Amino acid sequence: MWGIIPAAGAGSRIQPLAFSKELLPVGSRFEGGVERPRAVSEYLVERMIKGGATKICFVISAGKSDIMEYFGGEAAGARICYAVQPEPLGLCDSLFRAMPFISADEYLLVGLPDTVWFPEDGFRSLGDGNLSFLLFPVERPEFFDAVVLDGEGRVKEVQVKSPSASTSWVWGAFKVKGSVFAELHDLWQARGQTDEYFGTLVNAWLKMGAKADGVMAGSSYVDVGTINGYREAVRLLGGPEGVGNGR
Repeated sequence: MWGIIPAAGAGSRIQPLAFSKELLPVGSRFEGGVERPRAVSEYLVERMIKGGATKICFVISAGKSDIMEYFGGEAAGARICYAVQPEPLGLCDSLFRAMPFISADEYLLVGLPDTVWFPEDGFRSLGDGNLSFLLFPVERPEFFDAVVLDGEGRVKEVQVKSPSASTSWVWGAFKVKGSVFAELHDLWQARGQTDEYFGTLVNAWLKMGAKADGVMAGSSYVDVGTINGYREAVRLLGGPEGVGNGR
């Protein structure tokens, strides 16, 4: 199973930094009995491995060699490779840079590297359907992609950063089959590669009769890409859910 991590963004909301935002120290970890700072993207890598990923692809921009230097070629037994997004053309473009690595019969786990969320084994709650979103309750859904479900847990619509979002449940990660990922890639190309956000592409896919699931298994979700989000992540990791998971 693959883990795909789109890490090519500039991180303009939390600049200036002297390093990639994905390496922002949040919490800590013990290494050989010594406490060391922990990069925010380590939390996602850890969750992907707990979810069954044995291969991880970071999609980076050309200037983010520090991510390669930090993670190298392996993390906790999972192999790591890198793909380059030459221009900052949005999440869809970033994700599909990993297409050459993916087989039709494999599953992919996708998450955002500047987030911290619980439960740490959340990926395990996602089934083996075509596309399953891991959903989290947030106070300000207009800043995220809210996911509207029907009575059976099927996705009706993704409301992309909508000021009038009709639900407080947003997607923070997802699992998709390789063959479906290829379908979405083909649709993205057919639409002129105009979809910057994954949610708008999924909406077009759903209108074609496809199906996706939403799983309300998330308990906490923080975007660390802002100063307020950074403070909230530190608070979250110092609380009951974060004990033993970076403090």
